[in-house]
Order: sequence, then structure tokens, then C-alpha cells
Amino acid sequence: MKIAEIFYSIQGEGILAGVPSVFVRTSGCNLRCTWCDTPYTSWKPEGEDLSLEEIAAAVRAFHASHSVVTGGEPMIAPGIIDLTRTLREDGMHITVETAGTCFAGVACDLMSISPKLSNSTPREREGGKWAAQHDRLRYQPDVLRWLIGAYEYQLKFVVCSTEDLDEIAALREELSVPRSKIVLMPEGTHREALRERGLWLTDVCKTEGYRYSPRLHIDLWGNRRGV
Repeated sequence: MKIAEIFYSIQGEGILAGVPSVFVRTSGCNLRCTWCDTPYTSWKPEGEDLSLEEIAAAVRAFHASHSVVTGGEPMIAPGIIDLTRTLREDGMHITVETAGTCFAGVACDLMSISPKLSNSTPREREGGKWAAQHDRLRYQPDVLRWLIGAYEYQLKFVVCSTEDLDEIAALREELSVPRSKIVLMPEGTHREALRERGLWLTDVCKTEGYRYSPRLHIDLWGNRRGV
């Protein structure tokens, strides 16, 4: 399995924000979000080919109770089912972070699904050569229904502007998702941008009954790897 990094930090996003966790970041993605904050796993995938035993040993070395399998898109990683089952056998709480475009029968305690809105389509980046493929793949309602029916979940949306809110509301209605399962997170890789968007986004959450998510790792350490 191609792994970009394995590190111990706190979960920075979603309903488990603040929980110490070991992150296993797979490399490779079927999408190309224009604002992707891990381009080394998507636009230009990097990483090292590691065996299941090597990955498991690296995770165990931190003696943590929570693990986060992320990417890239971990659900397309060869061996993802075996990896999550090994983590489960080790007694770990497992979060899988996915865009919800494909599914695999992973072991998972929290399916953190981040459907990509139209704000993610790379219409200009690299001349827009990925735009059509990204737009075709980014929203797969049948896959989303399968995931939310099979696992405990959260739907975490990256919000760039107020224009995204109608799209989120339409998706929530189409999928019949309770408002309490919706998590809104400001887009940005700098503290200033996150604070600016976060101020009005918290008001939206108060009005609509959604949950607000910070990006604690950006607040604490800035936009860098391994945190």
C-alpha cells in the first residue's frame, strides 16, 4: 500500500476534534479538488510502498487508542480492508476519512464523509484538464446512501462561501440526513482565512442546527505535514 505518512497528532476536524489519534495517510485519489490541502496524495501522489505488517507496527508504536485512515482517498487503496481489520483487531477506534465516491467493506467506527461541492472543481488549475472527470465523480448519491446506512457517520462539508449553503441543503434533503449529522468547516490553509470564514459560518450553524468544525491542526501548527 502506498503511504504518504504515518504520524501521531490530534484530530483537527469533525466531531472528534481534539482526540489524540494516529493518522495513516494513503496516497492516491480519484478526485482533484482545486483547493486540496494534501496535493502530495492527489495532484502529485508521493509515498512509500509499505506492507500491512509495516503499517501496523508503525501505528502500534504510538500506543494510541484512536486511528484515522485518510488520504488521498483511502477507499481506493489496495489492502484498505485488511488494514482496517488489523486496526480493529488491535482494539483501536477507527475513523475513515473519505469523499464518499466509492465504497469498500472496511472496519470503521466513524465514517467521516466529505462530499465535494461544486466549489472543489478545478476549472482553471492545470488548464482545467481534470475538471470534467472531477465533476463527474465528485458526487455519488448511491455510494453515500450505502455508507450512511452501513456506518456511524458524519457529513463534513468544506465551505468557501455562502453560495455553498443551498447546495448543502439540497444534498441533505436528497439523502434524508439529519441536521445533527452535518458538519460545516471553513475552507482555508491559513489561520486568518479560517477565522474570517469561521465567524459567519458559526452563525449559519446556529441558525440551521448544523455542527461547526474548526481546523485545529492549522490553528496550532499552521499548514504543514505530519501534524
